[in-house]
Amino acid sequence: MFGPWKKELEKRAKKGFRGDPIGTVAFYGPDNKYASKVVAAIVPGEDRGLTELRKWFANGLDVRVDPRVGREVTTFLRQHGARTIVVTRGIFGCPHEEEIDYPAGTACPHCPFWAERDRFTEV
Repeated sequence: MFGPWKKELEKRAKKGFRGDPIGTVAFYGPDNKYASKVVAAIVPGEDRGLTELRKWFANGLDVRVDPRVGREVTTFLRQHGARTIVVTRGIFGCPHEEEIDYPAGTACPHCPFWAERDRFTEV
């Protein structure tokens, strides 16, 4: 069961393109069951890269059901005037960052679940 804030984002996402700016929300975790990180970003318009990005991490509770995280993510999107919302269907991949937490071109040593998986096709 996911928190009401995630369901509301998914409901808004189903409405499709509603104009710019676009708010994106992606969930990450050590496997496909537990989301330990959520990243929200704002893309102001076509041919423009993201202008705002924020990350939240689990504090013992899956971020998808954490009410504090939910309030902060929805506030972030609202503050930046996101008219269109895009949300990953499931957990998008490992929460660790290539070149920051482990060497580029290698699998994350902390998340063996994702080592042989294509996150774009197996979400």
